[in-house]
Amino acid sequence: MKKILSLVLAAATCAGLLAGCGSGGGSESSAPQSSAAPASEASSEAGGTESGGELNIFTWDGYFPQDVLDGYTEQFGVKINMSNFESNEEMLTKLEAANAGDYDVIVASDYIIDIMRRKGGLLKELDKEKIPNFKNIDPNFQSQFYDPENLYTVPYGPGTPLIVYDPALVNVDIKGYNDLWNPELRDSVVMMDDARNVIGITLKTMGKSFNETDPAVLDEAKAKLMELKPNIRTLAMNNLQDVILSGEASVGYMFTAQVVMALQANPELKVVYPEEGMGFGIDNLIVPLNAPHEDNAFSFINYILEPEVGAKVSSQIMYLCPNKESAPYLPEEYKNNAALYIPSDVLGNTEFIQDVGEATELYDKIWTEFKQQ
Repeated sequence: MKKILSLVLAAATCAGLLAGCGSGGGSESSAPQSSAAPASEASSEAGGTESGGELNIFTWDGYFPQDVLDGYTEQFGVKINMSNFESNEEMLTKLEAANAGDYDVIVASDYIIDIMRRKGGLLKELDKEKIPNFKNIDPNFQSQFYDPENLYTVPYGPGTPLIVYDPALVNVDIKGYNDLWNPELRDSVVMMDDARNVIGITLKTMGKSFNETDPAVLDEAKAKLMELKPNIRTLAMNNLQDVILSGEASVGYMFTAQVVMALQANPELKVVYPEEGMGFGIDNLIVPLNAPHEDNAFSFINYILEPEVGAKVSSQIMYLCPNKESAPYLPEEYKNNAALYIPSDVLGNTEFIQDVGEATELYDKIWTEFKQQ
């Protein structure tokens, strides 16, 4: 876990450095100039780019800023076709199907990439000569368990789910996951509809790992999880921040971007860095083995790694910024958000959610029973 701790510390350090950039408007236009090459110059370094053509991207809905996509099309004349999935598992199923050659760039989470890598025959090794901006990646976001040699992945959206609550509606002193079980929070909690995350935080309250595989321990976690049900107001994946902002729920356990949006709309909300230890995840860009427009895929990845483009991406999708050259271009409101700037003195242990093999069936069974309760 030392690797992940240094990763988040690096993000905090990056934000801290931004604090010394002056008190200008914080917009990209007022950001200090970087020593990096201008966008047009940096893009021209990428070799093998097709003249025009198409690029097929497979991702979660709304995960790429439209101005970033438009900028790439304007610069390279490449038509971008977007397809969306709702889960990593759905993505993998479609990739393995007969239409596997339909995609050029895919966004995939850490644990599913590990599965893909171990299966073999799904991932194309990145041609780094065609991605000269690969050098801009913060090394603290690289060499993770799913790609130890950095052969296949480019970090895109790193983040950690967090607890956020409205102090005007909550009298409980919330310090960690265990406080979500407090009876005073009955029918007041909104949570992501995600088995591994929610069962994971239940395990953390028991002093166990997000990746527990012992059936006896998971059975104990199931019993404790069932005790949480009376406090759950809403289980969903999208727009959880709206449930907090409307006052329908007063406490949320949500993904980074959702916490960011909640804080932007209501700065009085409080963020909790759970004392039991935080989960951590990185969504990455990958190129499938049978990508029909391989050169355009590498060109697009190189474009995403340009400093100004990287800042646009991170500040709009609202996740930690994995591009070490983007710091001068990140807006002021980005570095001032408690979900993006995590001080080192409040960090607990952090842990990736990983593939748990055959225990996945136990997690799925627990989750199904919990939702049907």
